[in-house]
Amino acid sequence: MSSHALRKFSFAAGFAAALLAYALPAHAQGIGLLRDTETEEMLKSYEAPLARAAGLDPDAVKTYLVGDPMINAFAMQPANIFICAGMLLWLRVPNELIGVMAHETGHISGAHLTRGSYGAKKAMIPMLASIVLGLGAMVAGAGELGMVMMGLGQAVAEAQFATFTRVQESSADQIAAKLLLATRQSPMGMYNTFRRFATADAMHSVYYRPDRFASSHPVGQDRVFDLNQKVEASPYREVQDSPQTLHTFRMVQAKLAGFVLPVKDALTRYPVSDNSAPARYARSFTYMRQPDFQKALAEISSLIREEPNNPYFYEVRGQIQVSMAKPALALADYQKSVSLRPNAPQLRLALAGAQLAIEDQNLAAEALKNLKAALLVENDDIFTWYQTARAYAALKNVPMADLSTAELWYNVGDMRRALVFATRARGKLTQGSPDWERAQDIIGAAGPLAAQQRG
Repeated sequence: MSSHALRKFSFAAGFAAALLAYALPAHAQGIGLLRDTETEEMLKSYEAPLARAAGLDPDAVKTYLVGDPMINAFAMQPANIFICAGMLLWLRVPNELIGVMAHETGHISGAHLTRGSYGAKKAMIPMLASIVLGLGAMVAGAGELGMVMMGLGQAVAEAQFATFTRVQESSADQIAAKLLLATRQSPMGMYNTFRRFATADAMHSVYYRPDRFASSHPVGQDRVFDLNQKVEASPYREVQDSPQTLHTFRMVQAKLAGFVLPVKDALTRYPVSDNSAPARYARSFTYMRQPDFQKALAEISSLIREEPNNPYFYEVRGQIQVSMAKPALALADYQKSVSLRPNAPQLRLALAGAQLAIEDQNLAAEALKNLKAALLVENDDIFTWYQTARAYAALKNVPMADLSTAELWYNVGDMRRALVFATRARGKLTQGSPDWERAQDIIGAAGPLAAQQRG
């Protein structure tokens, strides 16, 4: 598991910021992602049937894990679903997470993301008008009146937007229930999740204080009542998660807890007295973070002995060895993980990172092969482009290092830097070659945008 702090985002920015978020492009809003093949494969296995049932291309709907402790999930254009770490750790069984994802898929298939932009802009009108009038009153000397006017305008906008979103949320629930029915899955998970939200809201829980404008899951007993009717009507309400599905879910939860929770909290949740596979998995991460590498190695090695064909256990042991500043020891484990999952780009990336850390030209060439294989699957991953630039630099191939750096900045959205490095690369590459053409493409695409950013 790795943290890609690509962007920054606050979920508690208030109503005005929530409105503005609808108008901002995704790269400007910023979301800190956690990348992990095991987690991503699990999320994809949950989402693909839902997407197909909704008439969407499963490959077009992307699911992401957000490194945020808030109990929240949300969808963004064009077809992206984000699950916060807090949500995944809070849920109890896979069916609950599937219910949450069905709801978010409902937002996508119902075109709510596009309509949300319209609703947000419409709600901004009274707020902006009140700000103008309020400022005018303050300039005229009626400071208290001006503040009241601005407050009233925000209240009107808030109420208008809340009404708009309630309709969308109800629609998403309806669609989610249909998707679960179509895929022969129980709606109990969705019902239990929203019931817990409603209970927490009623009790003013310190663990869950929903921000109704940042969260896509407003709560309320009326909603729970409506969902209960859907549960009673479903012929699949008693369907349970399979033992393997439940095991995978608990292992992913354990990995996440060991990676993101404070060490003390993680060890409370998975104490040493617990010898289950999820507990040992979680402790392999918490011990690595302490750091107590020998304990970490002991925990993950015990899991490898029990499941010698699990690629993620080898990945974790390689990560521990890299953390010990022993990348050479990590190579065998990372290579084993790649051999078991050759099409997983993040596993290729981890192996390439260890190969580059050894600072050997022969291994740098092998690292480049792994990075190219990763980019064939995922050509917009910023860290992969960073490592590719490093590999080319280690091989003394400056033009390709520059082109890889241009790709990096292009995917970050910094068109000025992308233009600089693509121009450098084009000047040194063979004219008409595929790489020269790619540099030319970046220059053509980044040039106008760089001028806008400069302005």
